[in-house]
Amino acid sequence: RGTPYAMMPEHLRAPSGLPCNPPPFSELIAVDLSTGMKKWSVPLGSIPLPNGAAIPGGLAMGGPMVTGGGLVFVAATTSEQKLRAFDVDSGRELWSGDLPASAQSTPMTFSVGGKQYIVICAGGHGKAGSKMGDSVVAFALP
Repeated sequence: RGTPYAMMPEHLRAPSGLPCNPPPFSELIAVDLSTGMKKWSVPLGSIPLPNGAAIPGGLAMGGPMVTGGGLVFVAATTSEQKLRAFDVDSGRELWSGDLPASAQSTPMTFSVGGKQYIVICAGGHGKAGSKMGDSVVAFALP
């Protein structure tokens, strides 16, 4: 119990008090479909600890959405109130937008009048201890 994992929320630990897997606990991973090899991976969110530190890769329960223009949108973690956009080729984070609550949901996209929008439901997750909400948030792509 002398490890930083002892400060992790109890519902994210095994009965031993340790996490079941080493961090990062969630990642966004791209696979090259022609070779089957991993192209890149980035931790998704983090788990904040009471001492101000954070463990990479928060608990994730939503999926990503990829646009035809090569952007990957995801807002799956319980520990963050953000929608993020990553470059599909490199995994580099290109943008993030604040949400009123965490969003364990998969984004969707639509187009109106030649303008593309990304929409996400931000409702939080009571059992995971994240801020609760009841919002549907839309972002316009430039």
